[in-house]
Amino acid sequence: RASRRVLMREPIDVESLAERYGPMVLRRCRRLLRNEADALDVCQEVFVKLLEHRHRLDASAPSSLLYRIATNLSLNRIRDDGRRPATEGDTTLHAIAAAEEPEHQSIARLTLERLFGRHAESSRTMAVLHFVDGLTLAEVAAETGMSVSGVRKRLRTLRATLTEM
Repeated sequence: RASRRVLMREPIDVESLAERYGPMVLRRCRRLLRNEADALDVCQEVFVKLLEHRHRLDASAPSSLLYRIATNLSLNRIRDDGRRPATEGDTTLHAIAAAEEPEHQSIARLTLERLFGRHAESSRTMAVLHFVDGLTLAEVAAETGMSVSGVRKRLRTLRATLTEM
């Protein structure tokens, strides 16, 4: 009889991730929420969620995981508070976050899936860091551990896909 091995995931070391990625998560929350108290609350909530689900989450790309959690929780806070975006450039982001009717939620979800479905999650993270958060290519490269030319190439490829659509 052949023995079967069950693959068990190592639980995520939340403390080391909080130490390393905490500033990135807080910047993301500040950028989206435009309110220091809310940003601190949501940042803390990100790591609480990570702690609660540390046994089943895949942390092979921790910055992307934390960035996605921070974004989702921040958008939930915006939607729940019914706030308007702080700048004109955030109108689309708010429309997606505030979509309440099932039809609008579906359209928002499909739009995002269509825009980012063909690219690696790291490319999506780079796009948000650069185009939404306003980081320079060098800052995005430092955040993601890639070269500036690598980031530039990924963003160029993403832009070409968007142009095709």
